[in-house]
Amino acid sequence: MRASAEAPAKPVSGLGHGLHLALLIEEGRGEWHARRIVRSLEEMGARVTVSSLPHCAFDTALPSGIHIPGFEGELPDGVFVRSISAGTLEQITFRLGLLHALRESGVRVWNDARAIERCVDKSQTTFLLHKNGVPTPRTHVCETLPHALEYVEGLDRPLVMKPLFGSQGKGIAMIRSESELPDPETVDQMYYMQDYIAPRDALFEDWRVLATRHRVVAAMTRSGTTWVTNIHQGGKAKNHKPDDEMTTIAMAAMRAVDADYAGIDLIRSADGKLQVLEVNSNPAWRGLQSVADVNIAWAIAEDFLKTVVSHREARAPAAEPLLVAL
Repeated sequence: MRASAEAPAKPVSGLGHGLHLALLIEEGRGEWHARRIVRSLEEMGARVTVSSLPHCAFDTALPSGIHIPGFEGELPDGVFVRSISAGTLEQITFRLGLLHALRESGVRVWNDARAIERCVDKSQTTFLLHKNGVPTPRTHVCETLPHALEYVEGLDRPLVMKPLFGSQGKGIAMIRSESELPDPETVDQMYYMQDYIAPRDALFEDWRVLATRHRVVAAMTRSGTTWVTNIHQGGKAKNHKPDDEMTTIAMAAMRAVDADYAGIDLIRSADGKLQVLEVNSNPAWRGLQSVADVNIAWAIAEDFLKTVVSHREARAPAAEPLLVAL
């Protein structure tokens, strides 16, 4: 990793002075990303309490109705979500409910439950990209093997089969015929099938763009010897400076799911057109940081603080008008 990328991009500011923030991480894990976010927020003057959603609770004995460890029954000024932690359907529903409740209570949450729900379910992401006119490969999502067989029958192009919930390239497969469709039990009865985008000039590459609501922070080219280019699957990263087209499409994808920060995966088709493959509302950036020339955690933390401060100012009650005796 470049030493300069770990240093603050600018002199330490007091942007977070007086703010008490919550950073929610996966339970029981010391998290590389979280440590860097906390350090950046604290260098900007904020106080940060790290916890996880499994340790939070609804409590009607509290005026706020929400208990977050370290806040003594009060609500934080802002919440940064790194993870909602793995769990049962009931546990995940409860944790998302807590994030919904924080938003309804006026707390600025990055990313809030709505954005997480839209991104963790690839079918929702794809639908919203399509609905908002963001270019994305043709995708068909359905339940049951018979429905999938009907779609694949007479297939004249390869498809990429992906888990509805998943990341880092895990569980994806190429489908070229009906016989290659997986058994329903192995895919939880859900079939997410996206057109395979063939490489240009036999070069397997795509791009990960990390952006916030305010800007594109950094980007990298991912290349590999196969069509699976994820860094966790052996892909190689190289720093990339996005052009106007890539920036425009990445930010449009962000707006489509209404995310505060996200990792946007882009690919260029054989005819040269950029398309969005996925939007990740809980992006990792360790691989990206290893090639980037910007401190990613600092940039994300700064943009988070800007949003929290702006949100608090917008919610502040208007000053009472002065009565002047004439």
